[in-house]
Amino acid sequence: MVKFSKQFEGQLVPEWKEAFVDYCQLKKDIKKIHVVNNDQNNSSKKRNIFSSLRKYTFLGYKQREPRVIQVHRKLAATASTGDMYETELLDQFADTDAAIEFFACLDHQLNKVNRFFRTKEKEFLERGDSLKKQMEILTELKTALKQNRHAKGPSLHDSKDEDSISGTISCDEESIKDTADIEHSLENLTEDEVKLSESPKSGELAIMRMKKEDGKNRSLSGRVINFQGKNLRIHIPLTNPTRTFSAITYLFWDDLVNQSSKKCGPEGHKLHVNKKKLHHAEKMIRGAFIELYKGLGYLKTYRNLNMLAFAKILKKFDKVSIFSQVTNKQALPIYLRVVESSYFNSSDKALKLADEVEELFVKQFAEDDKRKAMKYLKPTQRKESHAVTFFIGLFAGCFIALFVGYVIMAHITGLYRSNSDTMYMETVYPVLSMFSLLFLHFFMYGCNIFMWRKTRINYSFIFELSPTKELKYGDVFLICTTSMTVVVGVLFVHLLLVAKGYSFAQVQVIPGLLLLVFIIVLVCPFNIIYKSSRYRLLSVIRNIVLSPLYKVVMLDFFMADQLCSQVPMLRNLEYIACYYITGSYKTQDYNYCMRTTYYRDLAYAVSFLPYYWRAMQCARRWFDEGHKSHLLNLGKYVSAMLAAGAKVAYEKEKSVGWLCLVVVMSTAATVYQLYWDFVKDWGLLQFNSKNPWLRDELMLRQKFIYYFSLGLNLVLRLAWLQTVFHYNFEKVDYRVTMLFLAALEVVRRGQWNFYRLENEHLNNAGKFRAVKTVPLPFHEVDEQD
Repeated sequence: MVKFSKQFEGQLVPEWKEAFVDYCQLKKDIKKIHVVNNDQNNSSKKRNIFSSLRKYTFLGYKQREPRVIQVHRKLAATASTGDMYETELLDQFADTDAAIEFFACLDHQLNKVNRFFRTKEKEFLERGDSLKKQMEILTELKTALKQNRHAKGPSLHDSKDEDSISGTISCDEESIKDTADIEHSLENLTEDEVKLSESPKSGELAIMRMKKEDGKNRSLSGRVINFQGKNLRIHIPLTNPTRTFSAITYLFWDDLVNQSSKKCGPEGHKLHVNKKKLHHAEKMIRGAFIELYKGLGYLKTYRNLNMLAFAKILKKFDKVSIFSQVTNKQALPIYLRVVESSYFNSSDKALKLADEVEELFVKQFAEDDKRKAMKYLKPTQRKESHAVTFFIGLFAGCFIALFVGYVIMAHITGLYRSNSDTMYMETVYPVLSMFSLLFLHFFMYGCNIFMWRKTRINYSFIFELSPTKELKYGDVFLICTTSMTVVVGVLFVHLLLVAKGYSFAQVQVIPGLLLLVFIIVLVCPFNIIYKSSRYRLLSVIRNIVLSPLYKVVMLDFFMADQLCSQVPMLRNLEYIACYYITGSYKTQDYNYCMRTTYYRDLAYAVSFLPYYWRAMQCARRWFDEGHKSHLLNLGKYVSAMLAAGAKVAYEKEKSVGWLCLVVVMSTAATVYQLYWDFVKDWGLLQFNSKNPWLRDELMLRQKFIYYFSLGLNLVLRLAWLQTVFHYNFEKVDYRVTMLFLAALEVVRRGQWNFYRLENEHLNNAGKFRAVKTVPLPFHEVDEQD
């Protein structure tokens, strides 16, 4: 049977761990009482207790049952603090200091739980009230849009203005001083910000233009709606290039060119609130309802687990208490009645709100279909299959057998020696190298998922992954073993054909077909082979390539960091694409791409692209959020680009001057990167920490692992020294050495991933942030603003 402490640890909300009952500490206090009782003479103890009870009865309290404890309730000074509880141990029971210490800790835990529950409940209730208002506004706007469409008549149903409400801008310009809106200035800037004032009969709108200023960023234009007596702004975040371009166009056109926007009356600038904008607003509100319902579910879990923990620990106390053993009087029923009547267990506001949210969601977003609504509100996690484990073992065995066969065949033919066949190493080996680095990285990601789950790091919440579609570590390992089995199997057959005397012209197409098959599988539109994950990967790559046009989320810049460790893989991919697309494989002219100027320039660009994308993401985050730390992070990637540029120049001209520049630039970039890794990304090297050179909170129990990881990251960051010293194994081709170094960088990145997510999780836990705060589309503005 699994111990309750393990169940409790496994079911609690990870980000709220510090707010739950400290069951482990209470168990330690129980053990202290047990040790004290064992050290004392049990028989003497019982005589003292019986004499105390006889004295208690003789003094005139014969009709009153002896009580173990008495819990005093102190009224709170403020409503936000809540009532406080303090337990008094009666004289006949207070035989040890350990018992006093236990109940003091128990009172502290009860007060902490009540205080946290009250805070979170208030937060969710306020969010619920805000969402209800948002839903009312959305419903009224949709109704007005529908009435406006019908008022135009059936002849205009096919026009573009069919689903829009129009109006003109007035001359009023003010400064919006809401700091919460300023923080999201760019995110909230779109042509979708309008100020409407609708009369129920005519459907006419009075639209007023307002100006928003950010002291740190450039001034941005915003528009405010006056809808049924309320000044509102519609915020549609700039999450894609279309909205970004639209915002930039509006910014320059309206502020620099279009002076007519300042005109009053009907000739002023015209705005539209159309069906598409309301659809975006509806999508934002729906996401907010889902997150609120999730948070209320966490609050219910918080209540139930804490209630169970109190009952379990009191039961344990009664087992070790001598007084309870002798008199059969227990602390459990007395204290448990207090716990049951306390705020966190007696308040039903959150439960009522959950029912209201569910009812509203079913009605507004699921067309009164509760089953459909529950797919969004309570998505079921995909169960792990034993078949996945079986096939992992099967393909892992196949991969090992084929790899051993490939190595033996390569040794016989002497392909990987320093005097190896140039044709094979220049055309086929890059395919093997590319897939090896790619799936090694994927394997490290599977190991990361395993460790994140083992240490209760909520990576799904951090990456905003769907519980029904996310890849488990078993799925990742299955993809790795299956893919590498196919790759090594095909290349083994290819090498076998070459060894049997087939010319390269006859078998040269095989590696190209292998790559083509993997690309087809990646973009396959059919719902097979983890389609949702494949398309999510493609969308993330699209977001990275088009940086900074897309709003940057955690998964985007995390993936961009992975690409920074895969520059050798990207260069191999570029070379292979050039070799097959240009038709060089037909003539075995593998030097064609190297002789072409545009290819060489593109090869240099590939070395910079991952760092450039990451730098653009930092620039976008700074523009969205205004935090200077993003500019400092941008500087890290600029230094990496400068170091990469120096290496490229040194490869072209092997001069002492360029060598010195490579050493200087690479050293500076390495120091910058190490500082950012250790301090910013990992949150380590905190000098005042209780864990020397680490941080106060650690997810791993063994501290030496952190010190080892610090040293290993330092060593692997110095792999660029290979560019300077050109050290190679005597009998091994230099390409194999470069593959080994590239693989070490992938391993370093896999290690980096774990601590990066650990630090992010601890930051969320420090703020008790377990659900996403979805931005809402409608914001009320004061009349005087």
